[in-house]
Amino acid sequence: METFQQIINGDKPVLIDFYATWCGPCKAMSPIVESLGKEMQGLVRVLKIDVDKNQALAVQYQIQAVPTFMIFKKGQVVWKKAGGADKMTMINQLKQFI
Repeated sequence: METFQQIINGDKPVLIDFYATWCGPCKAMSPIVESLGKEMQGLVRVLKIDVDKNQALAVQYQIQAVPTFMIFKKGQVVWKKAGGADKMTMINQLKQFI
């Protein structure tokens, strides 16, 4: 099984959704994130990370609100946004790094 570091250091951009199960806006964003994963399959990777189960990662990447979205390219954070976003905004951000 791939580690988090192996995934973010890969050749494809990685969209990460830092979320919490108790978070209403996170639940609202979930179908958008899943749809993005299907539509952009093969071009980008999409991960959902529960901040309550992965507190060390949340601290490492200074996640102070959920949802927070980050795009990694070859291990580097190239985009970060706290709060929700519409699908087209997310697609346009991802396309910049493909």
